[in-house]
Amino acid sequence: MRLEVGKIDKAHGVHGDVIVTLLSDRTERLDAGAVLYSNDNFEYTVARSRPHQHRFLVTFEEVNGRDQADGHRGTLLYGDPIEDADVLWVHELIGANVVDVDGTALGAVASVEENPASDLLVLENESLIPLTFLVEVHDDGTIVVDPPHGLFDPIDDMAQE
Repeated sequence: MRLEVGKIDKAHGVHGDVIVTLLSDRTERLDAGAVLYSNDNFEYTVARSRPHQHRFLVTFEEVNGRDQADGHRGTLLYGDPIEDADVLWVHELIGANVVDVDGTALGAVASVEENPASDLLVLENESLIPLTFLVEVHDDGTIVVDPPHGLFDPIDDMAQE
């Protein structure tokens, strides 16, 4: 499984450099020698890169000249997962069972939604749990959360109080 890590926004200059928006905080994805892929498995090898106006100016070995660079505009870039035991990857959360600290089953993760305050676990029952409430992930993949009291109370019950 490859993960989406960036996007080629546009050509820069006449030599084939491109502007890339990195969708990951793992800047080593653009280190010289790093290999990225497109949807059609075109392989991009980073020759060099540097920060450029909140994005990156990247030279790929396979892209030469402005015309070729323009042809890659809008291409999504994918990379192989980076093994890091201290990092929780979104693709590892999908399908995981979620329980609270008391062991009460809350449901399975259907998706993860970006949110400015904290990304949200979207459960199959459409409940939303901010990732800030995540306590641990067990070896079997079960996610333990510590949500505040009342987070899962039905709205009708709260209105009657």
